[in-house]
Amino acid sequence: MPRRRPRVHGLFNIDKPSGMTSHDVVDAVRAIVRERQVGHAGTLDPLATGVLVVAVGYATRLLEFMAGHDKVYRVVIRLGVETTTYDAEGEVIAEHPLPRLTVEDIESVLASFRGRIRQIPPRYAAIRHRGKRLYEWARQGVEITPQPREVIIYTLRLESWHPPDLTLYVKCSAGTYVRSLAHDIGQALGTGGHVRSLRRLASGPFRVEDAVPLDVLRSSDWRTYLLPPDAGLHDMPRVDLTPEQAQRVRHGGFLSDLNLPLQGKWVRAYAGGRFLAILQWDEQRRVWRPKKVFL
Repeated sequence: MPRRRPRVHGLFNIDKPSGMTSHDVVDAVRAIVRERQVGHAGTLDPLATGVLVVAVGYATRLLEFMAGHDKVYRVVIRLGVETTTYDAEGEVIAEHPLPRLTVEDIESVLASFRGRIRQIPPRYAAIRHRGKRLYEWARQGVEITPQPREVIIYTLRLESWHPPDLTLYVKCSAGTYVRSLAHDIGQALGTGGHVRSLRRLASGPFRVEDAVPLDVLRSSDWRTYLLPPDAGLHDMPRVDLTPEQAQRVRHGGFLSDLNLPLQGKWVRAYAGGRFLAILQWDEQRRVWRPKKVFL
């Protein structure tokens, strides 16, 4: 029996509740819209809440283009306590007395974490090492030291300091581990620390103010909250094709007659105002070729 093609195509900006994995949310959306082809962009830990972009239907083929979105978080760091996972869900492995830290002391440390930094992912993370995820190795008691990675901390702002809790506003590049940031700040302050709570306020163009709680999605007409598949491609240049160009793209043909500044290697192409395809620049042939076609 042939597999049924998805009837629903689009994105949901979900306000993820605490206690659910990102895959739990995907499963919930799958059940709500009754479609199997569902995925998410930008994993959130179970403890975290806030923006989780979930794609349905052919919009799942666009998730790779949203992976690089900058993120914005509000994080509460509990100083004086270290855990295995760098957050409140882990086992406590060390406790330290808190010195009398001033705002000036904290600001001095935060300054060293702004800009381009190198950080080591937590041992309990979803990235893979030798075919397994890091948290799988950690649960087996195998000590793996992840490779450092370069990330960018665009904004790191102290919002409040009520000992032992430090609340920060963070805007960062994709791939940043806020748990590692919290751990490293705790180490730099000489107190240790872990994430007590974490809320994602934004991912690219998606804002938490516009996000729909999962319970609301379940109890109302979910179509009200379905966004167009291209809603996450705000930073990709756009081109409107002629009918003849659109027909060529539908058949996998190249385009050499587009007058486009080369701002990047991808453009989103439209036909008659409708999202048609992602085009990729072929430097060798000096043409635009269809990468993904949707109409």
